[in-house]
Amino acid sequence: MLRVLAKKVQRVNRTGCIAVQSYSNHWPCLFPQHGPGTKHTRAIILVPWQEQIVDHHAEEFLRGLFHSDGYRVINRIRRPKKTYEYPRYHFSNESLDIMGLCRKSLDQLGIGWRMCKPNMLSVAQREGVARLDEFIGPKS
Repeated sequence: MLRVLAKKVQRVNRTGCIAVQSYSNHWPCLFPQHGPGTKHTRAIILVPWQEQIVDHHAEEFLRGLFHSDGYRVINRIRRPKKTYEYPRYHFSNESLDIMGLCRKSLDQLGIGWRMCKPNMLSVAQREGVARLDEFIGPKS
């Protein structure tokens, strides 16, 4: 952001993070999927240079997705004699394109997932949850 819009980038100190803000008429040049209306009603298709970044930084990409539209939860299954508890991750988004990008990155990292609703996927297998725990961490 600094290379392209050096004089139009603000850093705002917040508790636990630094928010970065920038306003410019040139953002659509850098992010062609930006446009009017809600994101789930328009195509979110990465251009080749964006695909390369997402493919090369799949963990960081997934961390951003899960921190914005996902969560980690303890799933409880009650049986007559025992209750089973295990962690799982959920990610939900109304955009089919964003869901596809999430699934592609999970596949790239070998993390199993399944769709539990049309707009929500779940990572529940122990290995997959452990792998996500390595780089997603808690929301702050």
